[in-house]
Amino acid sequence: MANAIFRRLVKQAGVQNQYQIDSAGTSDEEQGHYPNPHVRKILSQHGYDWRYLHARKITPRDYKWADYIIGMDTQNVADLKINAPLGCRSKIHLCLNILPDHHGQEIPDPWYTHKFSYTYNVLVKVLPVWLRYFQKHSKN
Repeated sequence: MANAIFRRLVKQAGVQNQYQIDSAGTSDEEQGHYPNPHVRKILSQHGYDWRYLHARKITPRDYKWADYIIGMDTQNVADLKINAPLGCRSKIHLCLNILPDHHGQEIPDPWYTHKFSYTYNVLVKVLPVWLRYFQKHSKN
């Protein structure tokens, strides 16, 4: 969900050529599958294309090329840090930490909570803040 939302944000800002956006999980359990049907429904309702999204597990190469790796919950962040190659741990961030009043809070996995609309609404709030942060701290 975050991938589709963020892609639209950078396109609307006219900066899509400045960013490489990808998403990956910490397990290969859903490898190759489209997003959950509830995610597809929400994204479709809001006019997002999700057909290019397929589940995959994060790789060592991902850690190396990415400037930032954003995890949604503390377990994901912990798993990402455990598996990160040397020198890459500082790239890993908890998504809501960008919001001062939400530091340390998680975006629970809607696969378990079934709160897909809640997840969408939180992402729509937090991802523009990340984009402003990236633009302000760009290496370009």
